[in-house]
Amino acid sequence: MSRVFSGIQPTGVVHIGNYVGAIRNWVRLQDEMESFYCIVDYHSMTIPYDAESFPRRVLEAAAVNLAAGLDPEKTSLFIQSHVPEVTELAWILGCVTPLGELQRMTQFKDKARQHAQSINAGLLNYPILMAADILLYKADTVPVGEDQLQHLELTREIARRFNAAFGPTFPEPQARLTTGARIMALNDPERKMSKSVPGSYIALTDEPDEIRRKIRRAVTDTGPTSGEMSPGVRNLFTLLEVFDTEGATYRALREAYDQGTLRYVELKDAVADHMIAHLEPIRERYQELIHRQEELRAILAAGADQARKVARATMEEVRERTGLRT
Repeated sequence: MSRVFSGIQPTGVVHIGNYVGAIRNWVRLQDEMESFYCIVDYHSMTIPYDAESFPRRVLEAAAVNLAAGLDPEKTSLFIQSHVPEVTELAWILGCVTPLGELQRMTQFKDKARQHAQSINAGLLNYPILMAADILLYKADTVPVGEDQLQHLELTREIARRFNAAFGPTFPEPQARLTTGARIMALNDPERKMSKSVPGSYIALTDEPDEIRRKIRRAVTDTGPTSGEMSPGVRNLFTLLEVFDTEGATYRALREAYDQGTLRYVELKDAVADHMIAHLEPIRERYQELIHRQEELRAILAAGADQARKVARATMEEVRERTGLRT
């Protein structure tokens, strides 16, 4: 069976853009492939963070992804740092990776500008740890957004370099670009929805009243409700199409828009109604899980046990190939 790997950042906020663009695809893939999904706590340390709240954010990331449909009976969900083999492999892979390739990574350049006063070696080596995450489980498929394609191509290059130096060990993982609608910011619909911009996002765990309030404040336009659609109105129709799973409301309101009879308050209310109905079971399940932290920890421990079985086998082979077994 093919194997899929993906990493989940413990960011504290999972918004509907993350859900539509990534989590729903992970849920589908767990029925098609052997699945390893990892909460990447080491990766989150590359920028300043609050150590006191960090464990809570890791559990929240686990809870929201389980609530959204990841099934521990079908997938191994675990915490990155609970599989120590990943850092051992990262060191070994770092020894076959030219420094210049890391310095050329676009995300490194961008984050180095954003965090110029706190740039660290971890940020530079981030792609090597990502490569170790993927290659440790010999994943065939990695769901990624376009912003991660460069890192995945480096992972493939690292696998080629290692295989050339020490013999065939790692498959070259294939990208599976995340599919789904592109969800834009509510307050600036020409930019992607972002958890770092207040007013731009709806969290998966927002209360119904909060969802309705945010949708009503969403940018539309001040022109006629016909002709070329503004980015804000297009974003609202995209959201309606995503969450109106039967499509009847979407078709009716789109027809009203084309005829010039649509009132934007009707569109916003419809988006809010369908979104609330779709997200309510996720929010309720999240609330159940986050208050049963021992159950969450047990799920993550079981996932780490499964992951370590694969990781140990890979590292035995790597040590043999590289002459580290004595």
